[in-house]
Amino acid sequence: MDWESQRVVDYLTEVEEAAEQVLTTKQQMIDLDMKRNGNREALNALKKMASAEKVKVCFGHTFIKFPKSTAKEMIQKDQDQLDSELNHLRQGLKANVNHLNKTQGKPELRGYNLLPLSTEEMKPVKSVFKL
Repeated sequence: MDWESQRVVDYLTEVEEAAEQVLTTKQQMIDLDMKRNGNREALNALKKMASAEKVKVCFGHTFIKFPKSTAKEMIQKDQDQLDSELNHLRQGLKANVNHLNKTQGKPELRGYNLLPLSTEEMKPVKSVFKL
């Protein structure tokens, strides 16, 4: 293979690897979001449940009885961890997309690194617009 052909193959390989990383990250986010939705449903079911002292919680293929408060606490901790992982993946996705665009010779996405206003920053906005 001559030098030019090798360069094209290397370029296409690099683009393919960057695109695969973006797709993998997106799939991981979808999977974590599905777990998070399941946890949310479980927390709502526990709230609506009659005053049962113990509830059965599924771990893999096994059901274990726990006190209701312990089950809520465990699910909430899992929910917090999933939120943290999702935020980490979102930040990584931004970097991966920018790397893919750079590899393809495209400009970096504009407005992609915007952050929402904090509650402190929203106070003056609400006072001006009387929200």
